[in-house]
Amino acid sequence: MAITGEWEQALHNEFRKPYYAALYKTVLEEYRTRTVYPPSADIFNAFQFTPLPDVKAVILGQDPYHEPGQANGLCFSVHKGIRIPPSLVNIYKELHDDLGCPIPKSGDLTSWAEQGVMLLNTVLTVRAHQANSHKGIGWETFTDAAIEVLASLDRPLVFILWGGQARRKKAMIRNPKHLVIESAHPSPLSAYNGFFGSRPFSRCNEYLVSQGIRPIDWAIE
Repeated sequence: MAITGEWEQALHNEFRKPYYAALYKTVLEEYRTRTVYPPSADIFNAFQFTPLPDVKAVILGQDPYHEPGQANGLCFSVHKGIRIPPSLVNIYKELHDDLGCPIPKSGDLTSWAEQGVMLLNTVLTVRAHQANSHKGIGWETFTDAAIEVLASLDRPLVFILWGGQARRKKAMIRNPKHLVIESAHPSPLSAYNGFFGSRPFSRCNEYLVSQGIRPIDWAIE
């Protein structure tokens, strides 16, 4: 479990801080004594699949899926062949209504990540069957540092913030070159309170194009 390349350079000071040493120790012990997701090799996939120079947009999630075979290190994404979780079902509904994309059969969002959409959870690990079980062990400090790195980039980015927890990060995004798109969370509990109809995918692409940046092909498969 390691971060490499430009992300490692941008975050190298974090790895030297006491909180990160404590976080590392806690996570190692959790993997040794518990069932924890995602697989340890996938913890930093959001960083590996979307190198810092390639980031065009950021979608923030909360913590990984906590049932077997689901979490793959990218927020909202699951491996091919895994049943699509309810929030992602709603994301796909909005994608269809927004851009006319066919509803995908796969919940694997790797193609988004490889095009520059960073799919970052604010907490990167979780115990099996226990949502939010690794909240408060130090991941939030680390991912806040990553968000600060992104927010400080002097080039246009799109930050897509769904739900209260993600929207609280808006205060960190102060560069007027960045576009913030925010709405309710896509979960079944809140999707009808402002997520459906928010058109995040077309709004993201319209902004990228207006800045001379190649848009995202949001269609899966």
